[in-house]
Amino acid sequence: MPETEPSSVPAGPEWDHLEKLAAEAAEVAASLLRAQTGAQLQISAKSSRTDLVTDMDVACEAAIVEFLTAWRPDDAILGEEGSGRDGTTGVRWIIDPIDGTVNFVHGHPGFGVSVAAEAAGQVVAGAVIDPMLNETFTAHRGGGARVNGSPIHVRPDGDLALALVATGFSYAHERRRRQAEVLGELLPVIGDIRRVGGAAVDLCSVACGRVDAFFEVGLNPWDYAAGVLICEEAGAIVQDLNGGAPSSDFVFAASPGVADTLLKLLKDAEADQL
Repeated sequence: MPETEPSSVPAGPEWDHLEKLAAEAAEVAASLLRAQTGAQLQISAKSSRTDLVTDMDVACEAAIVEFLTAWRPDDAILGEEGSGRDGTTGVRWIIDPIDGTVNFVHGHPGFGVSVAAEAAGQVVAGAVIDPMLNETFTAHRGGGARVNGSPIHVRPDGDLALALVATGFSYAHERRRRQAEVLGELLPVIGDIRRVGGAAVDLCSVACGRVDAFFEVGLNPWDYAAGVLICEEAGAIVQDLNGGAPSSDFVFAASPGVADTLLKLLKDAEADQL
């Protein structure tokens, strides 16, 4: 077992260490997913028939928790698949072992592993791994964002008429009609919509300039904690629809060149009213 860290809230200069731990923990799960792709899975449903969980979700979360516990046994943990404990250090790990489980089940790109470290209520470090593309996105607060160790930045230009805007749809079928109405308001004035199926990977796509913006309603903290920090450190405007912090009510991330205009369109379309 590795030597454990001191039981105290890390100062800013130590956030890079939490970033490295997040990346290493995410890689533990990503390695399991690469080995499992195409194998027989045990699949069940959660909130709806399209909200899936597999035995690999559970196994990957357990592997991440085991890794983090070895290094930092006194930290708190919040995991999508039920892992949870209180801590004494002021640090909490927020874990999504497979963000985009439906993609994983179908062998479709767009799923990822997300691990974030929160200190005193603020996300200070995080990592998102796309196992199929072998890309590891990382960041710590104030330290910039990277993919596979190389710095990344949001797209520099700002022509909304050419912008690619990523989004996601609710597992609740009754909410999808309203989401389609919002897209109907956007499509005539933007470049196009991209629907990948995993919020963590979508947020990282904003961070590295593959898409210009992302928005979604109804996400959970484990879906966006690491991705939001990576976007912020890559220069994105990140907020809810009304200028507050991103939350389960609304997550918005965009390059500065398109953010204001796109936000106005989303407000006019009442995109958070679902």
